[in-house]
Amino acid sequence: MRCKLVYALFLLTVSVCAPQASAFVGLCCGKCGGNMPMNIPGGGIPETHEFRFKLSAMTMGMEGLTRDGNSVSAESQLGMPVMMGSTTGKFMAVPTSMDMQMLNFTVGYSFSDRLFGGVMMMYKDNSMEMKFSNAMSGTTGQGGFTMESSGVADTMLMGKYRLFADDPLIPSRQASLFFGLSLPTGSIDEKNRNHPLAVRQRELLPYSMQLGSGSYDPTIGVLYQRSMSPYWWGVNAMYTARLYDNERQYRSGSEARLDLYGMYQFRSNLLVQLQLNIEHKGKIDGEMDAILSGTSGRATAGDGSSPYITPMYDTSNYGGEKVLATVGLQWQPAPLNIIDLNVAVPFYQNLNGLQLEEESRVMLTWYRELPTKNSIRFNQRKGKADSLGF
Repeated sequence: MRCKLVYALFLLTVSVCAPQASAFVGLCCGKCGGNMPMNIPGGGIPETHEFRFKLSAMTMGMEGLTRDGNSVSAESQLGMPVMMGSTTGKFMAVPTSMDMQMLNFTVGYSFSDRLFGGVMMMYKDNSMEMKFSNAMSGTTGQGGFTMESSGVADTMLMGKYRLFADDPLIPSRQASLFFGLSLPTGSIDEKNRNHPLAVRQRELLPYSMQLGSGSYDPTIGVLYQRSMSPYWWGVNAMYTARLYDNERQYRSGSEARLDLYGMYQFRSNLLVQLQLNIEHKGKIDGEMDAILSGTSGRATAGDGSSPYITPMYDTSNYGGEKVLATVGLQWQPAPLNIIDLNVAVPFYQNLNGLQLEEESRVMLTWYRELPTKNSIRFNQRKGKADSLGF
């Protein structure tokens, strides 16, 4: 289905592409710098006293286990966790694939020529296929089950302050400071309700299946953008810190990312983009205070003296580095509206311990700008478009 959608958009691009590109201001407002990626924070400030709305649907798929950079089969990791009083490195259940769906809604407002603020609300739906060992299959009468969690995820408060622009109206070079704070609105108390054994339905889901971090997490970043119509390019660097343990006595790994992007606008309402996305995520610090809900200790999933039933409860199996290549298409179907589709595929993954490898990400975004009565573009919308194409 994803391939068919991408192929259809490719045919659309070929059919409407002009032989030679002209100079364009961009699909977005001039003060934004003309164009910006929709899957990463932009590098500019919109026109003063205007709202931005962005609705994004993202799906990410993972399949196949890797350990220390080498692919391993699920069968090779299954077995009895304890033999003769010592761990064997085997598990009663291991993941074979995972799908994560995310819906993000962002609303923002430009308070001045330099300052922009916004809030992003998120909803997650996680589904992970688990395979049982022979012993667990015999006990449950099933070969595996599906772990699931869904609900509101963490909420991000964010702002951008423009540090520099070579032109106050239509900049060709600009730099901005990004700052944000993630609020712990996502649950860290999700339970393993789909497990075929009733006793395990009361246990907490593993870290990656929870909906939030459980902590207030600050983000800082620097954004830089250049343009020479019909080309736009830029670099964004961001860091999210996990500063303290949550109520479950652990903290998620801190995150750093570097995004480089280039855009080519070959029509007044259509552009293509290419990105290089570098991501680093640290290991989880600490360990869940209670795997089995309503109890203290970790008797069901293992502490230092007992085995992990599945590798997903072992904090050493989290974090690592990824490098992804992203291609995308942006289309302006009407003034002040943008439709963005991008597809990302990782070509390098260096993951800690035993983890599922990521296969792809697909994001579809609808972006809308809304001028207020105090905006310079408000009167332009009531009449005909001005020379910038609005």
